[in-house]
Amino acid sequence: MTEHPDEAAVEAAHEPHDPAPGERAAVDRVRVEAVGRGHHQVEAALEAARAEAADPAVVAEWERIEEHLAAHRGPYAPDADPFLQGRLTARAQHGIDPPEPGPGSGPADRG
Repeated sequence: MTEHPDEAAVEAAHEPHDPAPGERAAVDRVRVEAVGRGHHQVEAALEAARAEAADPAVVAEWERIEEHLAAHRGPYAPDADPFLQGRLTARAQHGIDPPEPGPGSGPADRG
């Protein structure tokens, strides 16, 4: 039987917090992988992450993206993700580890 990630740990990953560098990198990889995927594809990736007992931050990010696509339809695009754009804007305004432009980044981190 496959173990699922600790639900409490996944819930904690959803709470506002300053992510550790490894957590940020894992979440960034999820976003890059999600680009262009539709709702059903993201649901499948979420279920796979749960079945693989992936890092709670990874499961939480797939859940967040799945919820975003359920509400907004269409394929995932970081530039159309209000949560991500808000986070990138906040990082830029506070001078916190601004990400390099590239896949999974939006216009807020370039300026």
